[in-house]
Amino acid sequence: MFKAAPLVLLVDDDAAITTVLGSLLEQEGMAVTCAASGSQALLALTKHPVDLVVTDLRMPGMDGMTLLRQIARSHPEVPVVVLSAHGTVSLAVDAMKAGAADFLTKPFDRDEVVFVLKKALAGAALDRPRQDAFSPLGASLAMAEVRETIRRSATSNATVLILGESGVGKEVVARAIHEASGRKDKPFIKINCAAFPDSLLESELFGYEKGAFTGANLRKPGRIELAHGGTLLLDEIGDVPLTTQVKLLRVIQAKEVERLGGIQTTKVDVRFLAATHRDLSQMVEDGEFRQDLFYRLNVIRLLVPPLRERPQDIELLARHFSITTAEANARSGFSLDEAALPLLLEQPWPGNVRQLENFIERLVVLSDGPRLTCADVERELSRDAVHVRSSRGATPAVTEPKLEAQRKEAERKAIIDALRRAAGNRSLASRLLGISRRTLYTKLAELELLDATLG
Repeated sequence: MFKAAPLVLLVDDDAAITTVLGSLLEQEGMAVTCAASGSQALLALTKHPVDLVVTDLRMPGMDGMTLLRQIARSHPEVPVVVLSAHGTVSLAVDAMKAGAADFLTKPFDRDEVVFVLKKALAGAALDRPRQDAFSPLGASLAMAEVRETIRRSATSNATVLILGESGVGKEVVARAIHEASGRKDKPFIKINCAAFPDSLLESELFGYEKGAFTGANLRKPGRIELAHGGTLLLDEIGDVPLTTQVKLLRVIQAKEVERLGGIQTTKVDVRFLAATHRDLSQMVEDGEFRQDLFYRLNVIRLLVPPLRERPQDIELLARHFSITTAEANARSGFSLDEAALPLLLEQPWPGNVRQLENFIERLVVLSDGPRLTCADVERELSRDAVHVRSSRGATPAVTEPKLEAQRKEAERKAIIDALRRAAGNRSLASRLLGISRRTLYTKLAELELLDATLG
């Protein structure tokens, strides 16, 4: 979850745009800072912990595309949304291919702005590991089969179904397949299917024509078209509704896409990868996932083992994250003491590689440096109670981590707040939260809120 007021950096040489947009975002509970040029924006990024950048494309001096590339190099963890005038939609598409999280057209629609920016913020929170796409996969024997499957599958155009628990590094594997393929110089586009309400997922995947629905003021290509010549990762494929699964199957088989509201099809050359932590075989039996789509995706099956099954990788990953997170936080020169490693190896890491990375980043940020010591690790383990305390010779007793309890409470508050704002309308609440309706119902059940009164 983001902090209460995520900081958005608005970059535009038109002060009227930043004033109007800034006022809108502040009404939505966001903090705003502004820059009138690309160079000012880069300076602001060094001074403030920015969560999201919204930039115009056409500006004097450093244009938006150049700024986008600079941010991708120096602040890869910060998502960028680009603003496009009517005549620069094609340039906005190029920006998406270069790594922009999304784009908005001028004049912009209030509801669309809020939804797109919240979606970008939520996507960055849900998908933290995107900046370490080239981090090592691990050198353990358990990962040897994964590496070999990546090597063999990369040279083909076959679909790959990447399975594994949350946080094991499924996107890292997908990027590795793309980088080892002949498509490495083409776009790598991903979409988190669980992050969209059912009604909006299709427009994100397939795009839409002008006038296709209320608010569709311009033609917009979908993620499938943006991935032309490259690779598309369908993350959390298990959350795609059945009606969309039918259309997705047709695209994968025919390699052509039809925008919403359109009558013409467009040929696409896309390599499809899919990832999920869910049991698709069971979902097929339960009638929640189409059998034909499952078979079409399951051409090459790649299971990424959890971190607890490959403890040999913990040292390698911990050292890697201590370097990359130190550089990302302008604290280069950190190293990890040998004495601290046994403490890391003893932990169960239920959140897998993602949890380990988050833990190392917290160590880097809070430590005095330049070495991460045994005392540093012990302090953070005791502070968050994320480890298993066990006596020698006794079976470890796992208690619910404080961090997990805090996460659930934060989710509970966010969902209740969204439901109140939506007057109990769960479809609208899921859109406000930037999640699918199915995910919202799952969370309501998990948090025992299905029958709760809003009061």
